[in-house]
Amino acid sequence: MSRKKRISLKILRPGARSKQFAQRATEFFGPLISKNNASCNLTFFMTWIAPLEYFGKRELFSIESLFKWHRNACLLIISTTMDSLKGTELLRPFLDNGFRVAALSPDYEYLVKGTMAETWLEQLRKGEVDPGEVSIGQNLSNLIRLLVLYKYGGIYMDTDVIVVKSLYSLRNCIGAQTVNGVTHNWTRLNNAVMIFDKKHPVVLEFIREFASTFDGNKWGHNGPYLVSRVVSRVINSTYNDTNHRLVVLSPIAFYPLDWSRIEGLFRGPGSQSNESQWMREKLHWIQKESFAVHLWNRESRGMTVEKGSIIQRIMLNSCLFCNSSTALKTILTLDTS
Repeated sequence: MSRKKRISLKILRPGARSKQFAQRATEFFGPLISKNNASCNLTFFMTWIAPLEYFGKRELFSIESLFKWHRNACLLIISTTMDSLKGTELLRPFLDNGFRVAALSPDYEYLVKGTMAETWLEQLRKGEVDPGEVSIGQNLSNLIRLLVLYKYGGIYMDTDVIVVKSLYSLRNCIGAQTVNGVTHNWTRLNNAVMIFDKKHPVVLEFIREFASTFDGNKWGHNGPYLVSRVVSRVINSTYNDTNHRLVVLSPIAFYPLDWSRIEGLFRGPGSQSNESQWMREKLHWIQKESFAVHLWNRESRGMTVEKGSIIQRIMLNSCLFCNSSTALKTILTLDTS
């Protein structure tokens, strides 16, 4: 194993805070001793593997939109870098307003225990699994989201997702990214938003697939392609009873624009009337049919939200701290920097 890969695996080494993950998570999800909040009525998860300085305006707005539509929800961010004093300060506006959000360093051994990922993790640490050229952090994020959904149940969403309406009505579902233009059957799923009950068998299948087919050299193999492979096998099998039902939502639910066309949401109205008409129709469609909008950070990270754009209008409707005189200015400069 190369020196670079050995260094990247340092992320797996347990620290003092990660060893407290189980206890801290239990305390976080438990009832608060306060006059304002009881137990979480909806549980959200995010992961953040990158350095803290990259957790910027867009990521914070994702949290803002989450709480705009789910004021009594709990958000647990699985992150070593966010589980720090500086990370807590980033979350201070939410904490000071009574929202339940916390960042916890993951205890990988605790999370994988009892799943096939337990053996995979041990082999990875021993150098018996090649972490590959794709960031091991990215692949650990793919795994962590599955592990926390299986262990706790709830809603996982990426930090580049804007929530546009309540998700309370959704259960045991995943979103299609693309569909066949003729049959309208899904052709690819995505794992940026997933909603599952605790110990759902499909999530266990996801974890099993991760451990048995891991490939660190193919982007997406352990993420979007993984959930697509598994669901294509099981969608017509044993997961149609009431308790284990699996629903595949159409792309409009979470992915109203594919990554290759995402720039259209950031652009302001042009001089051409057909552009303005497209914007009005797309905005109406999203407001009516979408639950969230995935911004595809991989493609849109450097894009600025232009005045009058679809994203600006969506954000103005999903902002939590809108009364600030600088709210609009912040939204208009939201280029993830």
